[in-house]
Amino acid sequence: MLNIPNPVINYLLDMIFMERSPAYFLVKKDGSLSTWGGDIAKYGFTHLCQGEKINEQAFFLEGLLPLDDIPLFLPHIKTNNGIALDIHLFPSDEGDWVLLLGSTWDEKYISSIQQRFHDFSLFYQFCMKTRQAKSN
Repeated sequence: MLNIPNPVINYLLDMIFMERSPAYFLVKKDGSLSTWGGDIAKYGFTHLCQGEKINEQAFFLEGLLPLDDIPLFLPHIKTNNGIALDIHLFPSDEGDWVLLLGSTWDEKYISSIQQRFHDFSLFYQFCMKTRQAKSN
């Protein structure tokens, strides 16, 4: 384990809780929802039923569970209500954990970079056409 000072760990935890709005499910190996918590309503889950199949309550998990003892990471998944999130799935003795972390800020940042690249590409094409027209 890394030797990280407590103030650094506390800062990281505060940042995750404030900026990423963590939420979780614990799913038994038979696919039934055992428990949940965190800021789960933010992601549109307001009527969860303990003991019911998770794939009937969180459709994006269809076919992903149960895990084969190997963690899985799905970045920048968009929910039905338009929220971008990162999904971390990892096994434990109790079942499979599904960790949801908001990634809206990351999505906006990546989108702005893509837009700048697109704008630059259009500008480059314009310059090349102008240069070609002048040489003719």
